[in-house]
Amino acid sequence: MHTDSSSPRADYLAALSLEIEKKLQRALSHPSQRSGILQELFADAALEIDARAREMIQSSNGLAHGDAGQCFYDVLADHYIREPANGKRIVDLIVKLWSQSFSSHIFALIFHRWLFETPLHDAQSLLRFASALVQGAGNVFWIDIQTNTRRFFSLFRYLLEDVALVPSRVEIISLQARRDLFLLLSRFVLFYDLEDKLKHFLDSFPEYPTAILVGGPEDVFVIELTDQLQKLKVEPVLLHYLSQVKVLQAHGAGLELRMTTSTRLKACLYSFTSPGGPAYPTRAVRHAAWDALNFLYPVGRYPRHVISLLFRLLYPWYWPFSFWNFVVSVVRAVFYSVFGTFLTAWEKVRRGRPRDL
Repeated sequence: MHTDSSSPRADYLAALSLEIEKKLQRALSHPSQRSGILQELFADAALEIDARAREMIQSSNGLAHGDAGQCFYDVLADHYIREPANGKRIVDLIVKLWSQSFSSHIFALIFHRWLFETPLHDAQSLLRFASALVQGAGNVFWIDIQTNTRRFFSLFRYLLEDVALVPSRVEIISLQARRDLFLLLSRFVLFYDLEDKLKHFLDSFPEYPTAILVGGPEDVFVIELTDQLQKLKVEPVLLHYLSQVKVLQAHGAGLELRMTTSTRLKACLYSFTSPGGPAYPTRAVRHAAWDALNFLYPVGRYPRHVISLLFRLLYPWYWPFSFWNFVVSVVRAVFYSVFGTFLTAWEKVRRGRPRDL
């Protein structure tokens, strides 16, 4: 196993590991403070590396000058596959704190590479680690959802590109853990803009015992996606999902959904197109949902709009806003049309002028 040579980088990372170990020991020794200590440790691991720390850990095999957005968990995850003994001591402490909040978060952040890139001999421990990884990763991805950030993008990309799409690694964990991992990735792949991996991802899906009832990988993926859409409460994130969901058509080579799955997706999108309960979507969300619905299901587009208009009549308090938005949209469209015509005419006149000799 390759280890870090004696260097400022190695010394700095060893000091970080020692500090993590001390905090975990303190959490074990002070039950009343465990939650706060673990939350603080998680926040430290998720911090972006500042300029001073970056200078300490840069080396030929460390951070490059262009990797300014990396977080501490990135370099710690790399460190623990180079120094697995240090990682083992910390894992043993985390195992004693499994039942505490943020334990799985911490494990997923700094030991996701250690789990797949160092040899493990205990099958029972491997099962426990895989379960903690999926649970912790799901929790930290939801933090990105709630804050509309991509702080944990490198963790997601590793689990997708270097684990789920690599049979020799994903087969290390149990079949149930694999299934849980693929369900987790299905919910966030559009959020992290890795839709170009979608076809390969679907081709790599493990078998599910409910496949006879639910359908193939495409159906499982879309079911998880619709469940995710219905849970989203952050408007910019929901708008992003609604714009990205169009890849289901763009990457449709092989995306053959069952009628029940297709209807489920259509109903989910349609639920965001009308004001009022239960979702109370904003105007921007309603328009994004209409765009996605019309793009994925062009057949029946106009009847859907007529039905939606009739249902809008049930909410008279929305009529003034709808009328005002309609007037603004028409005025804006006329203005842009006239302005575009003027620019086109001006460009023709300018090109037709003889140049000064």
